Amino acid sequence: MMFGTVRGQLDRFKVCLVLRVPMRDLSMLVSFIASRAARFLCIALACSMSLGAAAQQAPDRAASMPVQVSDQKIESKVEEKKSILTIEEERLTDALNAIPELEAQISDLKVVWSAELAASHSLTDLCNTVERLGLVLWRNHSGAVQARDPFDDRALYWQRLAMAPLARDRADVLGLTASERATLIARFEQASRGQTDVHWDPSSDLKVLMTGFDPFSLDRRIDQSNPSGLIALALDGQRFEVAGHRVEINSALFPVRYGDFDADVLEDWLEPIFQSTSLGLFLSVSMGRDQFDLERFPGRRRSSTALGNLREHTGGSQASPQPPLYRGMPIDGAEFVEFSLPAAAMQLAEGAFQIRDNRRVATLERGSFIARSLGELQDQTAVLGSGGGYLSNEISYRSIRLAESLNLDFPMGHIHTPSIQGHDSLVLSTILDQARRMVQQALIVSGSDPGR
Repeated sequence: MMFGTVRGQLDRFKVCLVLRVPMRDLSMLVSFIASRAARFLCIALACSMSLGAAAQQAPDRAASMPVQVSDQKIESKVEEKKSILTIEEERLTDALNAIPELEAQISDLKVVWSAELAASHSLTDLCNTVERLGLVLWRNHSGAVQARDPFDDRALYWQRLAMAPLARDRADVLGLTASERATLIARFEQASRGQTDVHWDPSSDLKVLMTGFDPFSLDRRIDQSNPSGLIALALDGQRFEVAGHRVEINSALFPVRYGDFDADVLEDWLEPIFQSTSLGLFLSVSMGRDQFDLERFPGRRRSSTALGNLREHTGGSQASPQPPLYRGMPIDGAEFVEFSLPAAAMQLAEGAFQIRDNRRVATLERGSFIARSLGELQDQTAVLGSGGGYLSNEISYRSIRLAESLNLDFPMGHIHTPSIQGHDSLVLSTILDQARRMVQQALIVSGSDPGR
């Protein structure tokens, strides 16, 4: 009875305090507690002795009951502290406003992903889950672009950014280390970019590997598309015949982030493929200028003022061009390399745009000029390759350098597509159709010289 009476009195005083009642009620509370302090103490001691006796009577039961904390309790604590968003992920709110159809897509996806992630209870489970979901994301968007429903590379980019925080939050629930979380996100990135989905049919005569890039310059235009990403999605897994040869294409996407390239993501992905596959053609593709450009002389150094998608700088400038990193050190190699694309044949591809064999470069010693040969670029310091001083130039330089280090000889090089503003399905379709014909023209030459 006493506990009931005391609790009732205290509850009433709590209400008084919340409602800010007069001070006389506060005086009553102080007087009430003081008058019963001794009685409270006696009751507390009695309860303590009773609990101790009960524990002594049943020691085996007490010892055999482990402390269990459910995922639900852990998650309720973690929900209070969500993972910090990356700069790319922070743009998602603006993207949803600019591209309204994304909201329903992402909302539905989050429901499915949340359930899948919640069923993962270890690092291995979680890595397998995000890799599987990432691969589904890649294949779904590749299929959608190929069906032209929707004909858009942006959805994959933004959905990837929406899902990554969910994976990190689940990693926090499981108490993964920073290193384990990095592994987790790397597995997700690779799968959702198609990098883990490179498989060849044994019957294919000519194997084509292609890369594209994420949308970029998003602080300037949040609804920006990238034709190279759409081309990669549209051509991935395609099989057809050219001049009697069975052709198969595999493609993947890469981020517009300097740090990823400094961490060797390209070479780590590309080298095993180069060593295990007899390729008939390798093409890196990115968005460029007003027409198609075949970038003949990639340069070693970064010099662009354009930022990456994390708002990071190249580290170089045209006055002081800097080499990127490879295995933690400035990349070594010639200042310029040359592609091995059959440029003349590719220029025959019909379409709305001109196809240029771009030989313009810039060096510290000579400034900007059109190079007639690779020999003319000896003893020069690269400022701009034919593809510029950005990651589009770099991906080409790195891939050609890698192939040369492995003593491989097959057609390879970089294509800059015409640029677009925002997203324009008609222009993108025109670019894709001509790019496909350029690939076919290159394969006609490659197929006629299979021993190359």
